[in-house]
Amino acid sequence: MIKPREKAPEIIVNLVNDTTWKFSEQSPENFVMILFYRGKHCPVCKKQLEELQRKLSKFTERGINVIAISSDTEEVAKATYDEWEISNIPIGYGFPIEEARKWGLFISEGIKKEPKHFTEPGLFLLKSDGTMYWESIQSMPFGRPSFNDVLGGIDYILKAGYPARGEA
Repeated sequence: MIKPREKAPEIIVNLVNDTTWKFSEQSPENFVMILFYRGKHCPVCKKQLEELQRKLSKFTERGINVIAISSDTEEVAKATYDEWEISNIPIGYGFPIEEARKWGLFISEGIKKEPKHFTEPGLFLLKSDGTMYWESIQSMPFGRPSFNDVLGGIDYILKAGYPARGEA
């Protein structure tokens, strides 16, 4: 697990548009929000990412770069992108399970038609210098923070100059 104010590991991930996304190449006005999702098999993820698509402009207005990442294969991730209403969200795929563990993400073994292993959800807000600011990690598909709550928190953070918490 990465504590707030600690440097996060570099992320380099392939995107469904056949480009590569690197955290170190991001230059947001305020933060980068990385949303790890379980994968195409997850109806809760579909709902969450489609909500993010609807609210994406609210994040970009606040100087937040956004990416959603899963451990799905390229083929599955591209089908997700084509079938879900998420056309403006950069979608990364093939995130290695061992890298996910470095982020403190929970890993599940697949049941029924799920992949053999996949990450449970996580939302991370990082400063442009690569340090962790805010993290929300779930061990289940349920109980994710609402984007309205996240946006409200970001508004307060930016207005008050509120520091990252949880570092002690």
